[in-house]
Amino acid sequence: MHDLTTLLVIVLMATATYLTRIMGFLLLRNRTLSPRMLAVMENVPGCVLISVIAPAFVSDQPAKLLALAITVLAATRLSLLPTVFIGVAATGLLGRLMG
Repeated sequence: MHDLTTLLVIVLMATATYLTRIMGFLLLRNRTLSPRMLAVMENVPGCVLISVIAPAFVSDQPAKLLALAITVLAATRLSLLPTVFIGVAATGLLGRLMG
């Protein structure tokens, strides 16, 4: 039963993610956005990323703090997508190695 629950959660999360993306497209497809709104839309991914990693700033686990430092360093030098990949990889590897 545990595997079925996990699969259901994954499917529901994927569906919710897809729906938020497609609904945004459908709602905004025939609109002309102001420069201010375009700027907001361009910065949303960064805001979401910050909300996800913010709890790591108060962590007492060395692996999380080191992964956070690596992610911040990557963010100062790379664009968003490589930074996300590096952050995920650093968190996974350091969590595995350092426990």
